[in-house]
Amino acid sequence: MTTTDMPRKVDADSVRAVSKKRPRGSATGGLRRAIAPTTLLWVLAGLYGLPVLWFVLSSLKPAGDLFSLPLTLFPDDPTVSGYKEAWASANFSGYFINTIIVCVIATILTVGVSCCTGYALAKYDNKWLKAFFLCILATTMLPAEVMLAPLFLVVRDLGLYNSLSGIILPALLTATGCFMFRQFFLTVPDELIEAARIDGARELSIFMRIMVPLSRPIMLTLAILSFQWRWNDYIWPLLMLNDPEKFTVQIGIQSLVGAQNINWSVLLGGSVISMVPLIVVFLVFQKYVMNADINAGLKD
Repeated sequence: MTTTDMPRKVDADSVRAVSKKRPRGSATGGLRRAIAPTTLLWVLAGLYGLPVLWFVLSSLKPAGDLFSLPLTLFPDDPTVSGYKEAWASANFSGYFINTIIVCVIATILTVGVSCCTGYALAKYDNKWLKAFFLCILATTMLPAEVMLAPLFLVVRDLGLYNSLSGIILPALLTATGCFMFRQFFLTVPDELIEAARIDGARELSIFMRIMVPLSRPIMLTLAILSFQWRWNDYIWPLLMLNDPEKFTVQIGIQSLVGAQNINWSVLLGGSVISMVPLIVVFLVFQKYVMNADINAGLKD
């Protein structure tokens, strides 16, 4: 005679007790694992942030308190005289206008040219395009100082010396921008392009209506980087410009340094002023830099 095992009745209270205990243990373990990386990130943030904080707070100190002992982080008598004197002693408003013109135009052209070049390098199979891409990559192996002399000769022969156009022209094509767009477009499925071609879309329409919207995160990322590069550029404007009315911000800050002595409060104030546009641009556009769902137009 065989017997069958009847299912045992499980107490509902015990099931609820077990289900409540398990997530708590896993949550505790996850919290413990997150302590070390979180602590490391805070330490790194402090190492990077402390010099910047010291720099900004020092700009609020009178010139006589900057090197007085003992050194203090916070100013005893905060003042903005360094900012006022920096703005008044140099043509900072003109420097800002010149720099904004250079940064905006150069950024737009850099993003546009890099986007077109990256798309061609990623989606068209041509031996000359491959050779062109190798030439672009080869420029990254050369120090920037090596390319200054030939760039200067080319821009001078074009009649663009001592003009803002001469600063903008070399920024049209960057190896970093072309590489970023090429790597992104390589991840876009070819089926998406083929589907558009089957629907009768032309190449320009495919690029403008499909590829450009998909590459929006890369465009904004490169725009932030390009704006930062042009705003902080010092060597190239220094070589190209000799008219004080056309100076950029970085050359203007250098003009605050005297031949015999340095007014540190004025120099720090001018440096902080020059940082404001970069911070504003980053805060405004950082939320738009996100991953795009490039498979949204495909069906399983």
